Amino acid sequence: MSKRHDAVFDDVLSDLDQPAPETKSMTGATRFLKRSTGLGERLSGETEEKTLRWIDPAEARMWDKHNRDYAMLNEDNCRDLIDGIKSQGQQEFPAIVRKLQGEDHPYEVICGARRHFAISWLRAHNYTQFKYLVEVRDVSDEEAFRLADIENRDREDISDYERAIDYARAVQLYYGGKQKAMAARLEVSEAWLSRYLNLAKLPQNIVAAFFRNTEIKELHARVLKPLLANPRDRRKVEQKARVIAEEQRAAREGQGGPLEAAQVVARLKASVSKPKPRKATAIKVYGTGADGQGVAFHKKGRKMHLEFSEDLGRAELGDAIQQFMNEFFPSKLTIGKK
Repeated sequence: MSKRHDAVFDDVLSDLDQPAPETKSMTGATRFLKRSTGLGERLSGETEEKTLRWIDPAEARMWDKHNRDYAMLNEDNCRDLIDGIKSQGQQEFPAIVRKLQGEDHPYEVICGARRHFAISWLRAHNYTQFKYLVEVRDVSDEEAFRLADIENRDREDISDYERAIDYARAVQLYYGGKQKAMAARLEVSEAWLSRYLNLAKLPQNIVAAFFRNTEIKELHARVLKPLLANPRDRRKVEQKARVIAEEQRAAREGQGGPLEAAQVVARLKASVSKPKPRKATAIKVYGTGADGQGVAFHKKGRKMHLEFSEDLGRAELGDAIQQFMNEFFPSKLTIGKK
């Protein structure tokens, strides 16, 4: 994680560090003594005690504004975490949750969706000794948004499209639609944020052309944006997108292979590609007489073409060729009449 991201993370979590749990019973509340921030230690030498809890993951639900699509998590894309927890014998870093009142679930997960899935998967597959390590924080929705964003911003397992949708929702909910205010709060450039907000604006019929929306990159939106600006081109792109979406649907049902994201973008671009116009060359006629006959000249690349009727007389042909030679090859010998 970059230093900038660390600064934002510290701002959201205030005094949160990442404690490693002691090895003891995984039931009830467990107390941990954590390091204070480096600055705090240097200034005061004090340490602060944090309360972490081991809970059944069934006690926690995902925050409905979480930036990760929990439904997309599975054994394959969480395999590294599942194996790591099995190897360590426990979850090493706590998820961040907040307490709920009067709900079916006592806790709401702000950060730690993959950890929640991994522990739930293990418990469902005969590893019932594992519990979900959480720290309960009292944070507002805006703070929760920034906390989840900074934790996942550098992760490759959250897609550009998931992040874009999260940002588009957040700019309205927390920043009054003001992109500049949101960029300042996240400590990112407006240009960087704008690219993700543009991705979120991609029409749903275009999104449907991709096998999975998690495959859509911010770059793809940049490529497609100018194609959608012109109404005529947009209709062509959307028509092609419907065809591709049907192919992808068939692929999900086992009929053929899926199209990769790059192939989808290439086909959408091709739907509005215009053939390069052939450069027109002027035709000039030499030696035109009363009968209108002469030698037609035009140039194609580095080649010169002369065309004339087989009925053109020798004298008329000679005059026409002479005019052509005088214009293009003035230093050459001229053709004499016979």
